Amino acid sequence: MPSGSPQSIPSPQFPSHQDGRQGSVDSAEGPSQRQHVEPSKASFELEQRPIDQSPNLKVAVIGAGISGITAGILLPIKVPGIQLTILEKNSDVGGTWLENSYPGVRCDIPAHVYQSTFEPNIGWSEEYAQGSEIRDYWQRVARKYGVYERLRVKTKVIAAEWVEGNAQWRLNLEDLAAERTYSEEFDVVIAALGRFNAWKLPEYPGIELYSGHLRHASNWDPGFNPEGKSVAVIGNGASGIQVVASLQKVVSRLDHYARSPTWIAGSFAGEGEGRKLEPSYYSPKTLRSFEDPEVYLEFRRKFEAKFFGRFETILRNSEANKKLREEFKMSMAERTKDKPDLLGHILPDFSPNCRRLTPGPGYLEALTQPNVEFIRTPIAEFTTNGIMTADGVERNVDSIICCTGANTDMLPPFPITVPGIGSLQDAWTPDPYTYLGVATPSFPNLVFIQGPNGTGFSGTVPNQIETQTTYIALLLRKVAQQRIKTFAPSKAAADDFVAYSDAFFARTVWTEGCRSWANSGRAGARIHGHWPGSASHLNFVRRNPRWEDWDWTYKSKTQNRFAYFGNGQTSKEVLDDAGPHPDLVKYLKRPDLIDLRIYHEEWFDI
Repeated sequence: MPSGSPQSIPSPQFPSHQDGRQGSVDSAEGPSQRQHVEPSKASFELEQRPIDQSPNLKVAVIGAGISGITAGILLPIKVPGIQLTILEKNSDVGGTWLENSYPGVRCDIPAHVYQSTFEPNIGWSEEYAQGSEIRDYWQRVARKYGVYERLRVKTKVIAAEWVEGNAQWRLNLEDLAAERTYSEEFDVVIAALGRFNAWKLPEYPGIELYSGHLRHASNWDPGFNPEGKSVAVIGNGASGIQVVASLQKVVSRLDHYARSPTWIAGSFAGEGEGRKLEPSYYSPKTLRSFEDPEVYLEFRRKFEAKFFGRFETILRNSEANKKLREEFKMSMAERTKDKPDLLGHILPDFSPNCRRLTPGPGYLEALTQPNVEFIRTPIAEFTTNGIMTADGVERNVDSIICCTGANTDMLPPFPITVPGIGSLQDAWTPDPYTYLGVATPSFPNLVFIQGPNGTGFSGTVPNQIETQTTYIALLLRKVAQQRIKTFAPSKAAADDFVAYSDAFFARTVWTEGCRSWANSGRAGARIHGHWPGSASHLNFVRRNPRWEDWDWTYKSKTQNRFAYFGNGQTSKEVLDDAGPHPDLVKYLKRPDLIDLRIYHEEWFDI
């Protein structure tokens, strides 16, 4: 074939008619005879019910942190017929804000963007709320929207196994209050486990020999009084930074073990002056202004918009990231000027945002105090009285606080198994494998909130949880209304998503070689802690699901995808003559109230 010539394309073939004539398409010469299609000879009988008479869908949400609470609010509203149960191992809702009570615990994100977007709170006592106030807020929201009515507390999931014959998940459960185990089956399971759902002590040799007070920050001992004691704090993530800043003032000596350096930011999104160690209060005048709904809405919109910006700071070698590096270096140098030699030990060689930024008010200042020793030498082992580092130095302390985080591999803390396929833990080793961060091929009727690759950089946590829950609501509504038996993303779709993700992440600072929860603490490993794009990008993707990427089976015995059409009518048309006249024309409205962008798209208004 000569270079540049059009490629030869075979002519399409069409089935022949019974009389031998070949079917064809219309052409420029004129309309052709239409192909005759024989009716299907497969046995099929109409189901005698209206199309919108859907079976109930029994759904379990595992976890009652912010994700579980949001699911407990939105899913019953958005999915008619859902029978929702929320399973929570703790005694109440709140997740990390219920479990963490260590000194100085608070959110390093301003409270006004760490709240439900549809249930704003004008009464936050501080700009950066303490953990207890955040816990109380989310519990209050859960009560208002009836989440507690669907909640089963002190219920621990031991295992989940797919039952092929029933097309359901069998959850093995432990009632922690009654000290009994039992099982229950659900059509769909939603894992809302949180990113750091299982704290654990570090696995250092000799840790069981230590005779002093030993705790993980997420398992804080409320009876422990650190005043006047010698204390070791291991870890310089968010909790370690907060604990060091709080304990330094009251302990006699503090040994701070930090395996890796980290960038200390002023704030996440350049909001105001950023976090300070002391409480940051709004002025009485500002608080009074929030009582005007329009004023408060405008404040929220301007404030939250800041968190959707600065996306370019994650791009490798970008001017925005270089500027951020210089800003942080200057800030950190100023805050450690009382101990100038310290700066060389804490400045990372990787770019800002490679690890999660932490504002850390009071942290750097605490490191410059005479009662604090900053130790980068690796820990070799625990001893009876303290910690020995790799250089042979033993430091005895009264207490060791491990701020070493939780599981960073995002593996569920219980086995999830499909017979003939294996466990999700195996499928996610060495790296989690998902479609859009919401589901995994071969694991039917299982979805995740805030799962691997399920959170975009920038944006706000509540907004992203709400949009992902809404995506799941769209999925479940389709499943219920169309009488779908099983659903799972195809392997081809998941593979394409992983390929796109890897190509995107190669452009970012996340792949520079630092260890973080975004790569399971393994430098150079695949990035699974972020969405491959911005938060706005992710919201755009979730708005229009690609149902063609999913594999479906149907409850119909014939597997006819249109069996759910039923008897050809809707339930409104099949009413007793004595009943009220149904409104079949709800679409008719005053023209000035019609928004043509969403006209005829409201699923609930048919």
